[in-house]
Amino acid sequence: MDYSGVGIAITGCGSAAPETAIDNDRLSEIMDTSDEWIASRTGIRQRRLSDASGSLVQLATEAARGAIEMAGIEPIDLDLILLATSTPDDMFGSACQVQAALGASQAVAFDLTAACSGFVFGLVTAAQYIRTGTYRNVLLIGADVLSRWVDWSDRRTCVLFGDGAGAVVMQANTVDRLLGFELRSDGSQHHCLNLAYSGEPKALLNDCEITQGQFRSLTMNGQEVYRFAVKRVPEVIEKALFRANITVDAIDWLLLHQANQRILDAVAHRLGIPSEKVISNLAKYGNTSAASIPLALDEAVRGGAVKLGETIAVSGFGAGLTWGAAVFQWGR
Repeated sequence: MDYSGVGIAITGCGSAAPETAIDNDRLSEIMDTSDEWIASRTGIRQRRLSDASGSLVQLATEAARGAIEMAGIEPIDLDLILLATSTPDDMFGSACQVQAALGASQAVAFDLTAACSGFVFGLVTAAQYIRTGTYRNVLLIGADVLSRWVDWSDRRTCVLFGDGAGAVVMQANTVDRLLGFELRSDGSQHHCLNLAYSGEPKALLNDCEITQGQFRSLTMNGQEVYRFAVKRVPEVIEKALFRANITVDAIDWLLLHQANQRILDAVAHRLGIPSEKVISNLAKYGNTSAASIPLALDEAVRGGAVKLGETIAVSGFGAGLTWGAAVFQWGR
């Protein structure tokens, strides 16, 4: 069967964040830090933190409902749900719980893990299902609750992260709005940013020893990640633009993973993109990992900044190390 005429449109978006907002001054009550120290180095002023009763599934479901409503479809219309997350409520995955919460009984659902690149990797993955004609309506969610996994005594890392979720609906379309993409990975740099398992040997039988343990807190070499991002992200965006057969000047908006304002500024500068074209909500939410791009997109769309038909270049980067970019036009 020939599916060459199947295009992709991103027709709806939604987002969710916990109610609890902790600003930088509040963090100074539990560690040696200050608003000036955090904001001057990162651009972050506050972050949202999930409370003890909160869950990733709740956040993901709320964001998903907003995207589904905007797209003008019903949950029963969904063929596929992709949940990009590194912090599921269940180690076996949380996408199926989201499917059940939505009542999307016809949808296949599974998790995808690519850390802060998860949304972009999920976007490209979903696109392949649509372009082959396998599915027509796909819900892509990026959601993370990293407050569970940071060391709250380490001011170098814990001040960076927040919790949240964002979602988009992708649909088969007569005009292809996904113009180009590029994905990359480099496992040799895994040590720069990870959340590793730590186990202790346990003798199960005389000739069989296993390990039992838990995951450590998130660890990061901030300087190395910064150098990686400001070099590799402009390169991968340029590759995506080349595949889209457009130039930087054709971009209406640059939307990067919301990791650090210095990274956002440096990447935009290297690409020659003025600051007024850069979408940033980092100051309010911090780094929400796979949620950061769709959360910022939803705010920009609902706030009236992003208009139908405008061209957006997005790029995610993070643990793995992984990085990628995609260029698309908003709406049908």
